[in-house]
Amino acid sequence: MCTEPKLTRLDRVFARLDREPERPAHIDVPRMTPHRVVLFAAALAFYGAIVWAVVVTSWLVRLDWQVMFFRPYQQWAEIHAFVDYYVVLGQRGPTAVMVAAWLGWRSWRQHTLRPLLALGVSLLLLNVTVGAAKLGMGRLGPHYATTIGSNEMWLGGDIFPSGHTANAVVTWGILAYLASTPRARRWLSALSAVTSLGVGMSTVYLGTHWLSDVVLGWTAGLLILLALPWFEPLIARAETWLLDLRDRWRERRAAGAVPVPPVEAPVLLPSRPTAAEEEIAAREAAHPSRSPRAPVYLAPGPHTARAERAPGTPTGSRRPPHTERTTRGATPTARPVTGG
Repeated sequence: MCTEPKLTRLDRVFARLDREPERPAHIDVPRMTPHRVVLFAAALAFYGAIVWAVVVTSWLVRLDWQVMFFRPYQQWAEIHAFVDYYVVLGQRGPTAVMVAAWLGWRSWRQHTLRPLLALGVSLLLLNVTVGAAKLGMGRLGPHYATTIGSNEMWLGGDIFPSGHTANAVVTWGILAYLASTPRARRWLSALSAVTSLGVGMSTVYLGTHWLSDVVLGWTAGLLILLALPWFEPLIARAETWLLDLRDRWRERRAAGAVPVPPVEAPVLLPSRPTAAEEEIAAREAAHPSRSPRAPVYLAPGPHTARAERAPGTPTGSRRPPHTERTTRGATPTARPVTGG
């Protein structure tokens, strides 16, 4: 008899996903339509224009210096504490945890791994593209600027484009991207736009980024969201591969289950005799006793006829003598006749 293997928490999650193996029909997967392709091309051209404007030290760089000398954190010092907390909405660690928790619940309800996989792909694209641009252009931030009016490019910095802003656009925009209804998509798009705009302006207020850094961060995040439909086939294949891997792992666990023998009744072993009992047993073996007599109610031999039995009365009769009686076969004596 084989017992059922104990299910782990991961097994229960996948068992929940198995209740509806196909993606629900009401969930619309975005496709790379011509309209989206045009938006992607326009955003990519705008991205290149911002980079070029900074490289050639155009009017955009002069605007960066003017905002920096304005020092917003001194002009509106009363909101400094609030901005310090608000800018956390653009940090990758806290926002990824919050959005992953929400999308994990969505995966549980919709019985699909697509929301979590889409978040993973978007964060991977964000790290690769924005990280490469930061390291490639090496721009210094306002607090570390060396020459007034210069673009501060290729000096070993890592703030161009703004990572906080791009992360806010991607992590909050993915909620709108994965929305299941057009109304929810519109509301979430507006909410993510306001959130990412506030995060970008918070970094400018705190003086950690140039204004052009924030503009390029918005564009970088938008490019990732517009390019996600190109990765939908890859996401679908990854989901299928993960579920197949789960099935093979379950089969190996079931094949390696050790059979458990049936539970039998316990066998009572005889207890070891004591020294006194051993002495008595040895004495009886040395002096065997006579065979026991048969019970009194059992006849020791075959039954005999009543005539063959010994007389049941002792010697001499206890009955009173009767003179009138004669022995059987003898001639009775005549009784004397008496007169009446």
